[in-house]
Amino acid sequence: MTAPLFTRVAIVGFGLIGSSIARCVAEYPGLAGDVVCIDRSQAVCDRVMELGLAATASPDPALAATADLVVLATPIGAFADLGAVICPHLKPGTILTDVGSVKQSVLRDIGPHVPEGVHFIPGHPLAGTEHSGPDAGFAALFKNRWCILTPPPGANPDAVEKLAAFWRGCGSQLEMMEPGHHDRVLAITSHLPHLIAYTIVGTATDLEDHLKSEVIRFSASGFRDFTRIAASDPVMWRDIFLNNREAVLEVIQRFTEDLTALQRAIRWGEGEKLEELFTRTRAIRRSIIDARQA
Repeated sequence: MTAPLFTRVAIVGFGLIGSSIARCVAEYPGLAGDVVCIDRSQAVCDRVMELGLAATASPDPALAATADLVVLATPIGAFADLGAVICPHLKPGTILTDVGSVKQSVLRDIGPHVPEGVHFIPGHPLAGTEHSGPDAGFAALFKNRWCILTPPPGANPDAVEKLAAFWRGCGSQLEMMEPGHHDRVLAITSHLPHLIAYTIVGTATDLEDHLKSEVIRFSASGFRDFTRIAASDPVMWRDIFLNNREAVLEVIQRFTEDLTALQRAIRWGEGEKLEELFTRTRAIRRSIIDARQA
């Protein structure tokens, strides 16, 4: 039997992504010998063991010393403190990665704590649902989804390829990106849509009570889709917006300008402009379906 890519994976933070990685290890042969869970919540650790997702689970960061792949899967706002706690326990040769949606802040907050000989390779699987916690994960979460790696200059190419092989084994397609470019791309493809969803649902909650009840009762698919996105983990998204603020503010400004132009077209009855925009954006949806990312 071929040896697994990693002897042991330590997952720090056992929410949707962390628990899905653990399920991948259990379901797909060759990824890792076993999984250990590190989570500050003893209740989460207990639940992980009840679900059989890890060989052991503990709030103790020293557990990371037993792993040759360590995955940080907490909200990124915790990374500055987390790096100081986890990194001293890492042994030489270990690959340290993460699953955060902002990459420049990860390099800023974790990078200074990484010991000599540890391979730090930030990553971001572009997959998720609105659910969270160890019960929310499933092994197929990453199937045919992109995982972006943002190795810093001088990263060990063998370590990068080994981590890439792990994500491919989870079903992901791989892409390499410069961290700043990643953050600009995600600001438009992920962060702005979530901000819009939170805003639209927030507007609905501020309506008069009788109107709000009708909005909920007669929700069409568009509003339902927004409420699904707006149900995402509030702590995670708070941290994303605060840690990618420059890129997010830039796309908000562009979106505001486009929204103002659309408002003007509606006010002045410029149907041709509206139809041209809707036709152009419809083509984007078709291309997403063709790329199997719908």
